[in-house]
Amino acid sequence: MSAGREPGQGAWLTPAWDVPANVHALSTLRAGGVSVGPYASFNLAQHVGDEAAYVAANRARLRAAAGLPDEPLWLEQVHGIEVVVHERGSATSMTPPRADAAVAFEPDRVCVVMTADCLPVVLADRAGTRVGVAHAGWRGLVGGVLEATVSALRVPPAELVAWLGPAIGPDAFEVGPEVREAFIARQPANEAGFTRNAAGRYQADLYALAKIALGRAGVSSITGGGHCTQRESGGFFSFRRDGGHTGRMATLAWLSSAKGDVPGA
Repeated sequence: MSAGREPGQGAWLTPAWDVPANVHALSTLRAGGVSVGPYASFNLAQHVGDEAAYVAANRARLRAAAGLPDEPLWLEQVHGIEVVVHERGSATSMTPPRADAAVAFEPDRVCVVMTADCLPVVLADRAGTRVGVAHAGWRGLVGGVLEATVSALRVPPAELVAWLGPAIGPDAFEVGPEVREAFIARQPANEAGFTRNAAGRYQADLYALAKIALGRAGVSSITGGGHCTQRESGGFFSFRRDGGHTGRMATLAWLSSAKGDVPGA
């Protein structure tokens, strides 16, 4: 992946993946905005306690710096598996859809999820006709949010490519045995995503678990991963590191109506 613009203009990561030039995706970093305190500085979430004016300014800065064709379809995320189709006019609703993934089949419909340790996953088809983005924390992963997103894209899974955005890394993500058991009950292969630690609990690898889920859904081309939002404090917000009082990054995907370069690539 590559870094996007410098802080102050909007800052993000972009995927290194094999898709047509009309497919765009990025994941924001924590720098480059106007928020202060625990939300410093590029917080894009309205629900975390930040000043509404700062969030609005950050979202406007994102739209301008990334050249977004329209307002993103911001979701009310609930750690579930609901997927919404972003169609013309849906971003203008006053009530955000309750969902943890969105897909689009039309140009200029910007899908988005917000994270601060959970894993954002972007999907697109090789022909450049559809995109999707999912919020895949452990609850969403064990529930099947990635499989639901693949299904919602309505294309043979072998034609899809996936990019894993920044999430908490396995060395920092300790969970109890009940989490591991829930994953193994869903799919025995998920055992490979857990390592027992000295305390008798487990280190969970969201990247590995996402790859298992995507592979079983038929998606074989997967890039990204490798960051740790908890340990890379300069680059990312982290719910665990900051005691739940923090901002959110955004991961966005859309199709452009005209061919062009991916922003920041």
